[in-house]
Amino acid sequence: MSLQNKLVTTLSVEKSWSEKESWRLFRIMAEFVEGTERLGLIQPAVSIFGSARTNVDHPHYKLAEQVARQLSDAGFSIISGGGPGIMEAANKGAFYGKSPSIGLNIQLPHEQHRNSYQDISQTFRHFFARKYMFVKFATAYVVLPGGFGTLDELMEALTLIQTGKTRKMPIILVCSDFWGGLLDWFRQVLISEGFISPEDMDLVQVIDEPSQVVNAIFKYYDTCGFEPTAAEREIQLNL
Repeated sequence: MSLQNKLVTTLSVEKSWSEKESWRLFRIMAEFVEGTERLGLIQPAVSIFGSARTNVDHPHYKLAEQVARQLSDAGFSIISGGGPGIMEAANKGAFYGKSPSIGLNIQLPHEQHRNSYQDISQTFRHFFARKYMFVKFATAYVVLPGGFGTLDELMEALTLIQTGKTRKMPIILVCSDFWGGLLDWFRQVLISEGFISPEDMDLVQVIDEPSQVVNAIFKYYDTCGFEPTAAEREIQLNL
């Protein structure tokens, strides 16, 4: 093949990929628009995270279901990732409670399948659009034991609040035995190295009892109310 033919072939391939990228941007926009429209009326809501691999008979599954049910009966919509494990337990607790159960499903090559306990179900192709919904519509985060995905959501929430890119809200870690080692590492390594400030540890609470999770969220909003202020709305617009 001549150099000229190679250049023509390369330009043709690049044009094809450029066109695909342009249409991909429209699909991303559609995910943001559709998700925002469908979730706009669910507040106040609590985003619950945890492992997709937790068996239905595991104590963490049962605990997540209890937490979600009590939050739902207290008036909070429950948002989960829509899949199995802790996500299913959270949706199940809310589904049989008084408030809506929302599943933000993600298309994955393996592991993820939609659980059947969802009043509102929204599917995403892109993680970042889905993650935006978890933060934008939450008045609190409740995080149970999980793997990389759970840790990713937790760290993103901490980063956004620490940097002022989203409004402050309760971040509650459930199962002190599971989270204790990580929090000790934060204190012994991150704080000692100056990578975070000591007051950053105040961004998280560790609570094991479902009723205390509910009480902690209500206590946080006792003085300010669930409705965002004008300044907080502005922050959310720039999330």
